[in-house]
Amino acid sequence: MAGTLYIVATPIGNLEDMPPRVAATFGAADFIAAEDTRVTMKLLNYLGLKKPMVSYYEHALQKGEAILQRIEAGESCALCSDAGMPCVSDPGEVIVRDALARGIKVVPIPAASACVTALAVSGQDTSRWVFEGFLPVNRKQKKERLAELLQEKRTVIFYEAPHKLRTTLDDLTAAFGAERSITLCRELTKLHEEIWKTTLGEAVEHYRAAEPRGEYVLVMAGAPAGAAEEEELTLEQAAQRAFALTSEGFSASAAAKAAAQGTAYSKSEVYKQLLLLQQTAE
Repeated sequence: MAGTLYIVATPIGNLEDMPPRVAATFGAADFIAAEDTRVTMKLLNYLGLKKPMVSYYEHALQKGEAILQRIEAGESCALCSDAGMPCVSDPGEVIVRDALARGIKVVPIPAASACVTALAVSGQDTSRWVFEGFLPVNRKQKKERLAELLQEKRTVIFYEAPHKLRTTLDDLTAAFGAERSITLCRELTKLHEEIWKTTLGEAVEHYRAAEPRGEYVLVMAGAPAGAAEEEELTLEQAAQRAFALTSEGFSASAAAKAAAQGTAYSKSEVYKQLLLLQQTAE
């Protein structure tokens, strides 16, 4: 009989937040699949446990097949990330997807999640929100992703590493304006925890002098009510908007998608009109 894949959340910082069921699952599992075995080893030492571990990480997901084969042979596996709920902005999602496709039982063992924890203390609107995780590293792809969010009215949550924070704040300010409200949550549940609600412009100014430290969750307000209630565009105007985006380095497809948002037109309609404009301009 096949074993079970347990998706085990770990504390996002303070080890005293460890739920009893999480500790019990680690103790009962035959082996542990860890994002980084060095980080998980510290956790097991805290619990006084010794367990065989295998590493899964973004560039070694071929190991996911070996993990699934062991489970199918009858072993139970506790899969965890370095902190928080695994498989969210985490390569473990591939293992879960494949496990479900193969009929393997998947059981969640929940605890804290950094995005929900940050949202709860952000002071931003919590009724509707969207999780974006880490923005693309590629500059063009990053710009296209932010363009897709220009008309987003829901609160938007990003993750960011300290060495990329300044660039990301600059990009957010360029896309959404210096007055957009944002809450920066740093080192949640840890000794140097900081929760700061401010504006994008103030955050940029602050981090010109201050060195970003620790992992960040950025909780940004959505577009103000009425901001997307623009005068209804014609298809030609929407295509002109897309044409302007292509001059900024956007692909025709991404430009059409961004320009179609908030209009009565589909991406394909704007795309066809954009191609006509490009042919005329040549």
